[in-house]
Amino acid sequence: GCSMSAIKNGKSLDTSMGMTPLAGLIMGTRSGDIDPSIWLHLEKTADLSSDEIDVLLNNESGLRGICGENDMRNIHQRRNSGDNRAQLAFEMFTYSVKKYIGAYAAVLGKLDALVFTAGIGENDPDTRLACCEGLEILGLRIDQQKNTSESSTPRPIHHKESRSAVFVIPTKEEMEIADQTVEVITHK
Repeated sequence: GCSMSAIKNGKSLDTSMGMTPLAGLIMGTRSGDIDPSIWLHLEKTADLSSDEIDVLLNNESGLRGICGENDMRNIHQRRNSGDNRAQLAFEMFTYSVKKYIGAYAAVLGKLDALVFTAGIGENDPDTRLACCEGLEILGLRIDQQKNTSESSTPRPIHHKESRSAVFVIPTKEEMEIADQTVEVITHK
């Protein structure tokens, strides 16, 4: 999955996920934001049950639903081979990210910094670049050399003339999960 948050003064004002992780950005297998009436439409036109629609939207949609693949590394390989469906999936994904960046900049009133983290955010310079292209109006400008340099430490990737900072911040999600698990187990 993937999500975005609008952070002001260290507090989240908004997050792209809703009550479930189905809302928000297009993900590997999840649809992301869709018309809420899709449930009724699929029930009537495709004769799907609620359980079938739930599986469809959570496990067979998103990047997988667009091009049959949910791993962005494979999508890049297919794009580079001229696969139009993989290109469409990439463009739809980066469009959904751009849309949230713009919306959250409006909610915040300005954009001090954009942070990419976790799987795609940490490891995919092509997607980071595409997510920021066209957002110069928000002050975002990526330094291509910094963006493509590999590092396991937090780093800026914005151009020196960028009005907004752009960072890649590695996560340690597995360690956080382990720490929280130990805390729950030891504090019965």
